[in-house]
Amino acid sequence: MVFTPPAALTPKLPEIPDLPLCDFIFDERYGRHPIAKSRDPYVCGLTGKSFSLTEQKDRVQCLARALAQEMGWEVNGGSESDKAVCVFALNTIDIMTINWAILRLNGVSSPANAVYSAEELNYQLTNSHAKAIFTVTPLLPVALAAAAKAGIPSTKIYICEMAGHERIPEEFKSLTQLIQAGQKLPELEVIRWSRGQAANQAAFLCYSSGTSGLPKGVIISHRNVIANTIQVCISEREPRLKLDPNYTQAVLALLPFSHIYGLVIIAHCSTFRGDAAVVLPKFDLQNYLKSISRFRINSLLVVPPIIITMVKNEKLMGTFDLSSVRYVFSGAAPLGQETARELAKQYPTWTIRQGYGLTKTCTAITSSHPDDIWFGSSGCVLAGVEVKVIDAEGNKVTGYDQPGELLVKSPSVVMGYLNNDKANIETFVNLPEGRFMRTGDEVIIRKSQKGNEHVWISDRLKELIKVNGLQVAPAELEACILDHPAVADCAVISIPDEKSGEVPKAFVVKSVSSKNQSDNTTRNDILKHVEQLKSKHKWLRGGVEFMEAIPKSPSGKILRRVLKEREKAERMKSGVKL
Repeated sequence: MVFTPPAALTPKLPEIPDLPLCDFIFDERYGRHPIAKSRDPYVCGLTGKSFSLTEQKDRVQCLARALAQEMGWEVNGGSESDKAVCVFALNTIDIMTINWAILRLNGVSSPANAVYSAEELNYQLTNSHAKAIFTVTPLLPVALAAAAKAGIPSTKIYICEMAGHERIPEEFKSLTQLIQAGQKLPELEVIRWSRGQAANQAAFLCYSSGTSGLPKGVIISHRNVIANTIQVCISEREPRLKLDPNYTQAVLALLPFSHIYGLVIIAHCSTFRGDAAVVLPKFDLQNYLKSISRFRINSLLVVPPIIITMVKNEKLMGTFDLSSVRYVFSGAAPLGQETARELAKQYPTWTIRQGYGLTKTCTAITSSHPDDIWFGSSGCVLAGVEVKVIDAEGNKVTGYDQPGELLVKSPSVVMGYLNNDKANIETFVNLPEGRFMRTGDEVIIRKSQKGNEHVWISDRLKELIKVNGLQVAPAELEACILDHPAVADCAVISIPDEKSGEVPKAFVVKSVSSKNQSDNTTRNDILKHVEQLKSKHKWLRGGVEFMEAIPKSPSGKILRRVLKEREKAERMKSGVKL
């Protein structure tokens, strides 16, 4: 059985236009909010600095001209993979200017997580064949170290200004300098595409943690982003019309633009709707609340750990004017029913919604509709999306309240993984109803009291750990831990954490050479080893526990379920809240 969007809540998806994303986002012919009535698209949440939509469009063109000259690139010469650029930065009001300028050159942008270590960034630079890097001053040391390993000269590292870090080392060109140089250069030639190229040309190469260890490059086409922008925005249009046909709003742009949630749901959708995205480089509760009050933010697009922080700081929240808030939208991980109810109790006028999506579905597949909120649910299927549920035996689930793996068909489902045939075969399947993507997530389809089908995420079949919305692959950490001479074998699982949602914990079998070393010494050595090589969110905050042997199946697969049950029993025994 194929589950589709509820007709009562979801408009029909229009034809997806076939054009470059950098043109689509500024083109009124495809449903975007009129440019003359749009707000400044990006506003710095710390300084209030912004550019108008017309100014941003001009900045994109000027930056593209300068970048073409810097790199010796032609708009219609070479493939997009020949013009790959890594954007390794914290959020600023110019990140999307950089992304769209890269696309204006028929290039591909590869956003990198700002918490990456030099080793992790080097892997992405090398795997994506990036030719240049845009970064910010606080991340420059990591960018330099990674670029040196990847063979990218320092002259191809460009600095984007950000609040509090305006001073840029003289040996590097700034974004402003590039744009000023581009103002004096001739206009670029028009992008020349063949029919259907939007679906077959990469716009972004995002890296998604997998269960096999190293992150995998996900190839996202221009059409994928255009499709999801339209899918999300038409689902918002009807509630907006009830307010005012010309309604625009201020939305929070705190989540990283390197993450698919920030890149598509916040950046592209807000610009298409004519909204103002109030940009913050990182989460700080005081600055977060000040920005909501100062800029009269209407929609908070956040992740569950931020909502938990809000709920636990009710007194502080009460000292700020948050009366402008209409919507809270949670994504990247399931939002617990109790947390949602508590926030609703504290702020009964707020509409609290939740969505579900993946990098490989670029982005949202489901979303709560304001007319049918059901706490704990990830909402209803969006326009143009079809989903199937397959049980553990591979049979199609045809009814409600039956768990199974979620499979998705949508024009936003990505092209595939970069140079990874095995992962492509495992993830993307051709069925009689079309090409579906296996999510690896267990879901249950339930009917709400209003008769609409809702998707509930019941378990993660994949073994990813989500720390504050950031993904951690156990296999990647296990490979790192096994490099330590004191370790003979290991396994990593997720354990619940009140602050971060989940954190990694390692179970370790000591090597023969370390048997005589104290557990505390070995434990500290392993913790330091991981901290030196991995990003902060991958550190073993759940601790290290020693075992005589790691439980495994006859085929050698780690039985994480056994370890999780053991952990749960120990926590219950010690009285730790689960």
